[in-house]
Amino acid sequence: MIQVSYWHWWMLAAALLTLEFLALGTFGSFFLWPAIAAAIIGFLTLLFPMLSLEYQVIILGLVSIVSVLVGRLYLGKYPLGNDEPFLNRRGAELVGRTYYVSEAIINGIGRIDVDDGSWCVEGPDCSVGTHIKVVSAGNVRLKVELLSKKQQVKPVGKLRTMIKKKSG
Repeated sequence: MIQVSYWHWWMLAAALLTLEFLALGTFGSFFLWPAIAAAIIGFLTLLFPMLSLEYQVIILGLVSIVSVLVGRLYLGKYPLGNDEPFLNRRGAELVGRTYYVSEAIINGIGRIDVDDGSWCVEGPDCSVGTHIKVVSAGNVRLKVELLSKKQQVKPVGKLRTMIKKKSG
């Protein structure tokens, strides 16, 4: 008969936790729950050293299922937050901001200058210098809408010069 001690279970728990850290976010905490179960079985084996391997494996399965259910319920109520919500979603941080069109929107496609770069936009046709607002961000393009005539502001300074050069 095979004798499994508490150290075996704790080593399994450590190995599963290591896999969880290496696969961070890949499997959605797949290895965490069996690791918790293996650690609990290790403590039970420490307290009851004569517990047979068959019972240890049955308890491991049951505790794994219970820990998955408890973990999913807890994470459902208290989801993990993110300190950088726009990470890998570059365009999302531009939603709601207003800009001037730098290349006329023709057939629904144009460009705007944003900070030190340029973005492709889609929206209603308009000329260079039109004041627009970003309403959503797709994978490659920003969707924009025209601001009403009342909200439009005449371009000043460098932008006014750029508009005159492009249109003249």
